[in-house]
Amino acid sequence: MAQIISIVNQKGGVAKTTTAGALIAGLYNRGYKVLGIDLDSQCNLSNIMRATGNKSILGVLAGELSIDEAIQYTIQGDIVQGHKALMQADSFINETGKEYRLKEAIEQIKNKYDYIIIDNPPALSILTINSLTASNKVIITAIADLFSMQGIEQLNNTIEAVKKYCNNSLYIAGILLVKHNPKLILNQDILQMMLDIAEQLKTKVFNTTIREAIAIREAQIKKQDIFSYAPNSKVADDYNKFIDELIQDK
Repeated sequence: MAQIISIVNQKGGVAKTTTAGALIAGLYNRGYKVLGIDLDSQCNLSNIMRATGNKSILGVLAGELSIDEAIQYTIQGDIVQGHKALMQADSFINETGKEYRLKEAIEQIKNKYDYIIIDNPPALSILTINSLTASNKVIITAIADLFSMQGIEQLNNTIEAVKKYCNNSLYIAGILLVKHNPKLILNQDILQMMLDIAEQLKTKVFNTTIREAIAIREAQIKKQDIFSYAPNSKVADDYNKFIDELIQDK
């Protein structure tokens, strides 16, 4: 049965999609069966994995097709692509039980995979609620700034509500610090604050941090994951260490 992991933060620009793409590719390279699900209307994960066609998670959530029909098989792993109309999800996913649409879809295929990685939009919308309801674990990506930390506290309120009403087995696997520069004194101060927040949330900050790197932006332009584009880069090594750390968290 798959481990289902939501990559979340309602703030944009915190490497959610980069992290989702690296997880999918890195786990796939290790021989795991991996599925990515793109819930973001920007469809950046879909672009990285070079998804094509018109079958998407939108049709799955709308009840127009099964998730099996929407899965695409790529050289980087399997993907259910996003759709630009997902930005209106709150208007078309509005019936009783709306929080469970994605969970019910994933139930059909979760035994086929070791990991299902869900990339979420930068908002606490019905899509994020669906993702959290369907997941076992949450990874919160964050950068070393005050607004990012404030966002984590707000996000935790949503996670706690989902645990109470929809999914009592959900837990935060950890906070992943991204775009990190350990040489900056300010970053070290904020890292300590992040550790304090993690303690309050009864989780951890992952030992691995992901550095800021031009190779990430270049890989996005080339529509590649970081391991395909720059396998020997330091940031690829960061993500490999993070994946090793995550695998140990059963």
